[in-house]
Amino acid sequence: MGARLLRAGVHGPVLAGLPAGAPLRRRARVPGAGPALRRAARHRPSGVNLYRDDVLVLRTYKLGEADRICVLLGETAGKLRVVAKGVRRTTSKQGSRLEPLAHVRVQCHRGRGELDTLTQAQAIEPFAAIRSDFDRLARASIVVEAVDAMTLDREPAPDVYRLLLGVLRTIDAGDRPLVVAAALLRLLQLDGVAPVVDRCVTCDAEGPLVAIDLEVGGARCERCRSGLAVDDDGFRLLGLILTGRTSAALAEPSSPVTSLLERLAVRAVERHLDRRLRAAAVGDR
Repeated sequence: MGARLLRAGVHGPVLAGLPAGAPLRRRARVPGAGPALRRAARHRPSGVNLYRDDVLVLRTYKLGEADRICVLLGETAGKLRVVAKGVRRTTSKQGSRLEPLAHVRVQCHRGRGELDTLTQAQAIEPFAAIRSDFDRLARASIVVEAVDAMTLDREPAPDVYRLLLGVLRTIDAGDRPLVVAAALLRLLQLDGVAPVVDRCVTCDAEGPLVAIDLEVGGARCERCRSGLAVDDDGFRLLGLILTGRTSAALAEPSSPVTSLLERLAVRAVERHLDRRLRAAAVGDR
């Protein structure tokens, strides 16, 4: 089951149609150099194109016989797609450091197209407790998939990076019932599409609020009621999450309300993306 979850939530098919890079400029011949030396000079990364970043591995997929493409979320660089050459060989020292959900310090060579090349990887946090427990893996994978879907390549997203890192650390340390709901709602908030939870979206009444209707953007009062029923405790927790008091919300014990809010947050993200979250579907099985 764990392997199926990884395939569904954090692995994906090889992307087709990557644009070709610009042609390499012809370099001057090195006097007296043989073919091997000229090849080395042509392919040696230049210092100006090297960069380092702390990253979270969102997902990986196979490339050729021994390589792997890794989709990373960098603290400063945003989402990156890098080729990790030879990491699928049994002799590779870097393969185990580039598993999905890992926290890694990397050095990469910037490519001419959409793919960069990974040259070094140093493990920071492997989040082994998540990977060894199906329930933790299932919940972490939901947030990782949402982050991957809601971020753009090469667009710096430090808030999203810090959010995901905090989620993984929380789940690895023992999990909290509302961590997934809080993370997904915060992602929607960063995107400017979080549901309204402090007033009725139809008549602007501040209460009593009795439901959330994602089709109209948020809370409904008794008179305008439609959507999913949410009680006062649910609205209290939603208010804590969306006003930055996440620590108080995460202290909430497991209950039918916390389960309801997680389902609500998953539905809100799926509606925003206009597709199902595969990791959420696998976790429900």
